[in-house]
Amino acid sequence: MALSIILIFFIYGLVFGSFFNVVGLRVPKKTLFAQNRSYCDTCQRTLTWSELIPVVSYVLQRGKCRKCGESISLIYPTMELATGILAAYTFYRYGWSRELLFGLVLISLVMPITVSDIAYRKIPNAILLFFSPIFFVLRLDVLGDALLGALVAFGLLMLIVVLSKGGMGLGDVKYFTLLGFAFGPLAFLLLFFLATLYGALIGVIVLQVKKTGRKTKIPFAPSIGLAAFTVFYYGEAIIQWYLSYFL
Repeated sequence: MALSIILIFFIYGLVFGSFFNVVGLRVPKKTLFAQNRSYCDTCQRTLTWSELIPVVSYVLQRGKCRKCGESISLIYPTMELATGILAAYTFYRYGWSRELLFGLVLISLVMPITVSDIAYRKIPNAILLFFSPIFFVLRLDVLGDALLGALVAFGLLMLIVVLSKGGMGLGDVKYFTLLGFAFGPLAFLLLFFLATLYGALIGVIVLQVKKTGRKTKIPFAPSIGLAAFTVFYYGEAIIQWYLSYFL
């Protein structure tokens, strides 16, 4: 029975992953509700139902639009598959619990923001504002800890912005602040450390692959999201290991 439920979460994750792609790509352009049906970004043709099956349609069409032949961004199947795996793993790890709800909300926040930052180098305020009251409700039982986490996140990131003279975007600051509220101060510090570590590793890989200079702008939201998932699934174990090993 549990395996069938995990499969259901995976399938629903694929479907919602497709929707998160749309949100991440349209919200920054303010075209989320411009057209009810999904369409090709190149030729503007409304897609048929057979072209909207998550991951499968991309494979069957060999990554190209059926009409204009333009390549479909790899981001579509990647984010769909990632969302499916994350949704299924969240249920596998936490079952029917409050952590499951928190995890699904976290996935719903991270995925469209990741898409948006990869595509446009933007973290939309609209998405952050939408999820802020949801996390507020989820954290009501530990509101003091949540507010302290947000304060620590905002203070640390604004200090970095000032010292780096704008080296970090305000979108990252707001994103981190919301995650600080969601996770609390101690878990946020781990999240921030991992985000910078992941960002540095991804940056090195991207620069080596593209053979570009150090001034190349690399989206930071994917690293933040990856760090958020790491802390959500394994943060407590990492913190306990650190405390037992170094203290």
